[in-house]
Amino acid sequence: MKTRRLGKAGPEVSAIGLGCMGMAAFYGQPSDEGQATAVIHRALDLGVTLFDTAEMYGPHTNEIQVGKALAGRREEAFIATKFGIGYNADRSALTVDGSPANVRRAIEGSLKRLNVDHVDLYYLHRVDPDTPIEETVGAMGELVTEGKVRFLGLSEAAPETLRRGHATHPITALQTEYSLWSRDPEDELLAVCEELGIGFVPYSPLGRGFLSGEIKSVDDLAEDDFRRANPRFMGENFQKNLDLVEAVKGIAADKGVTAAQLALAWVLAQGSHLVPIPGTRRIRTLEENAAAVDLTLTAEDLARIDAVFPKGAASGHRYAEAARSALNR
Repeated sequence: MKTRRLGKAGPEVSAIGLGCMGMAAFYGQPSDEGQATAVIHRALDLGVTLFDTAEMYGPHTNEIQVGKALAGRREEAFIATKFGIGYNADRSALTVDGSPANVRRAIEGSLKRLNVDHVDLYYLHRVDPDTPIEETVGAMGELVTEGKVRFLGLSEAAPETLRRGHATHPITALQTEYSLWSRDPEDELLAVCEELGIGFVPYSPLGRGFLSGEIKSVDDLAEDDFRRANPRFMGENFQKNLDLVEAVKGIAADKGVTAAQLALAWVLAQGSHLVPIPGTRRIRTLEENAAAVDLTLTAEDLARIDAVFPKGAASGHRYAEAARSALNR
């Protein structure tokens, strides 16, 4: 597995990480402990070191899955987790708490569930509009001093928020959705990260699985799969987006790779400070994704991809309305 440095002064991690969310939540029936452990162990065997989870995944159960799977192999893993968001009682909107008090409550819970004495990378999952980012990051920085956290990160933060947070305490990584069908970070965020020496961790680099080309109909999704309520998977948006993916599959076929591998290679080609974290519950898919680090795209390849799937081509918003207000603030 190739490696990349996460930020100018950050750690070296695998060039592709593993997003663990889907093992516990949102994509239908959660993985059982054996299935989750098998995937994580195979990832370690392949040289994957970056494992991404969060307190809200489950909630809480994904951190437990990850902790159990990494027991005995902790020294091989770079564990990232996130805090600060949940849902209100009727799940109609996100609740966000970046208060210093919650910073301290949350880390203790994560350490216990993961069964570790420190977290390698600790993210604020969403920016709290009621707490100045300087207060949140300041409290997170205290955890670094105490040895409970090694590095700090923000997720879905706006450029100015990122600058203010980084001025308070060095931010090692920004995690934001980025893929062929979610290219907003190209407007400013990628450049700001590069300027400040901050690593960029694209989540959902395969468009929540859509860019793999394996989803042909919404009926391919479980009844309780949250993607059924995602605008890009709904109505006429689905077919429009499927047409884009079919064009990408054609380019992938010409290169003898899968659509997923081409999409991941495209993300990796956008900058050496990018470390995508595709998620999966299947070993076969994990192995396919990991192999994308060895795929080199030429300037001609990138131009062909951009011609069939240009920025802004995806139909529908990337999140349902209840979650949109917490993005990019």
